Amino acid sequence: MKKTRYAAILTLILCTMSLSARANSSVGYFGFEPDIITNYIGGSSKKMGYVRVTVDLMLNNAADIATVEHHTPLLRDALVEILSKEPEDKIKSLSGREEIRVKSIAKLKKLLKEETGQEIIREVLFTKYLYH
Repeated sequence: MKKTRYAAILTLILCTMSLSARANSSVGYFGFEPDIITNYIGGSSKKMGYVRVTVDLMLNNAADIATVEHHTPLLRDALVEILSKEPEDKIKSLSGREEIRVKSIAKLKKLLKEETGQEIIREVLFTKYLYH
């Protein structure tokens, strides 16, 4: 009977600690509106395609959302530049998409570090990725 009580109390304490850790989480999210849409050069030089990406940023601190909003034009330009320079095979493959995402993380982190002096972005998420 005592073991059951101790187990119940321990479970209650762990659940409370888990909930308080979630409440103290200060992660924020910022989504670019509207989607990022740009052309890319197709396999033949005469063929052009387009890619449409919904991009969300996972921020280290929700308080930095206003800072990211302020720098949205700079960040949007960097994403368009990255996507428009990629070849068709990279745009259309899963491994290429991941390479583009990693390249985007590095570029956006670098830009915001230069502008603010802080590490603001934790992750770049492509929540919708369409190409033609």
